[in-house]
Amino acid sequence: MREDDSGPASDASSPPRRVSRRSFLAASATGAITGLAGCSSLNLTSDETGDSSGSENATVADRPDAVYYPTHVDGMLLSGVRKANGYACALTYTMPHAFWLVTGERATRAGPTADDEIHVMPVVWDAETGQRLTDLNPVLRFRDGGRVLTSDAPWPMLAQQMGFHFGDNVALPGGGTYDVTLRVGAPAARHTGALATPDSATFDFSLAYSPKELDAISYRTLDQAGERGAVEPMDMTAVPSAALPKPDALPGRLLGTGTAGDAAVVATVLDDATRFGGDDSDVYLAVSPRTPYNRYPLPMAGLDARVGGTTHDLRETIDGELGHHYGAAIGGDVEDAPVTVSVDVPPQVSRHEGYETAFLDTPRVTLGE
Repeated sequence: MREDDSGPASDASSPPRRVSRRSFLAASATGAITGLAGCSSLNLTSDETGDSSGSENATVADRPDAVYYPTHVDGMLLSGVRKANGYACALTYTMPHAFWLVTGERATRAGPTADDEIHVMPVVWDAETGQRLTDLNPVLRFRDGGRVLTSDAPWPMLAQQMGFHFGDNVALPGGGTYDVTLRVGAPAARHTGALATPDSATFDFSLAYSPKELDAISYRTLDQAGERGAVEPMDMTAVPSAALPKPDALPGRLLGTGTAGDAAVVATVLDDATRFGGDDSDVYLAVSPRTPYNRYPLPMAGLDARVGGTTHDLRETIDGELGHHYGAAIGGDVEDAPVTVSVDVPPQVSRHEGYETAFLDTPRVTLGE
């Protein structure tokens, strides 16, 4: 069921190099992405011939610049759920996968190497509200009998079945039992309302798997692969939903809905802006971009909103009621003024197949007209 990386071949005299999160960031800063073994550049403005034979790393030919059905869906395994300092964390994993890293308006494919054993997918959420947290920087450490085997900083990532999570391929010696420690630091985005804001949290897991268990993970190809649409979210009873509230379920006065590129955009206005740092006389404008079909958040973007001739930078925020959004406290009401939302920086979140060609432009949308 597994397939080696389909990117550029590495020197046969040396083992292939894994593309870690840190090495990718360092390479992207120096323009050296094309020199990393295991990655191939993705030209998002032209067609790319893909393999739809059913492997975990296949892609579709003639993909739209939008959300589309992937070549396949597969299952995953759960190592356990732990709680610490107001957070909860589930450690899930599956077979190694290709995914796409985003830098600016460009997506670059990162495929697994022959040494990669599993694709780890930790999910962290606020234990009280159930809000999935998109703004943490987890670090995983794998041990065998007290000996550190590897450390990994998984990428913030979107998948159609799972929604937002952190993920990466990990090289391990093979099946067995490993002690895994996951540590997260302070939040990068603003947390408001009932959300916890600890400086750090640590979770300890025992990860046990065998090659037979990995081979038994469910796998199903899709007849509609490449067509616009999305796979429905999987039922994850141990983990809260990744979906944002429907527009009519958001608190405040719904300003309007629209689309910016392939993203759905919802805006609401709250009369009380004090919990977001505003004054008593301010209102709070919350803009919630999300994926079509499944309503997943689109984190790590740069947005602004023009209201009544004034442009306001929107701050990335996670709130116990609004969920993930971008917002600003504004003096005076916005009821009689249309709001133009501009995406200045596309969501820099990594993506699994079906999302890698979407949300890479910088569109704008006017709401409340």
